[in-house]
Amino acid sequence: MSDGYFWLSDEQFSKLQPLLPNDTRGKARVDDRRVISGIIHVLKSGGRWVDAPDVYGPRKTL
Repeated sequence: MSDGYFWLSDEQFSKLQPLLPNDTRGKARVDDRRVISGIIHVLKSGGRWVDAPDVYGPRKTL
């Protein structure tokens, strides 16, 4: 799962998960781990949001 992409480890995500909303209404939530990993990847790489790799999902969710 590397290939130059950033992914939160199980330990890192378990620390963040209690801080995420869990009572949302309407549209189902996307994979929070994927979205947060994509945000961190873009911030660490210094790239533009529009250039975020597709493995993190639609760019509009980042």
